[in-house]
Amino acid sequence: MKAIWNNTVIAESDQTVEVENNQYFPPESINSEFFNLSDTHTVCPWKGRASYFHLKVGDEKNTDAAWFYPHPKPEAAQIKNHVAFWNGVKIEK
Repeated sequence: MKAIWNNTVIAESDQTVEVENNQYFPPESINSEFFNLSDTHTVCPWKGRASYFHLKVGDEKNTDAAWFYPHPKPEAAQIKNHVAFWNGVKIEK
């Protein structure tokens, strides 16, 4: 699986985890040069507290376009620190 934004592969893995129709990429599969930690957090009732990344490719910024669960609840342990995307990021096989 590949996560693509602004014509750039920002994450790639053959070991993603699918949860609620989102592909969660292992932390080692992201190209960290394109990721900046955000101050944004949200809470999912069963997964826990999510943290976000901004994406920056070239001069383009995509605010809070990726999220992850650094300390998920036990039922979501399989996605700990895995990164999922939205807001225009394309996921392709």
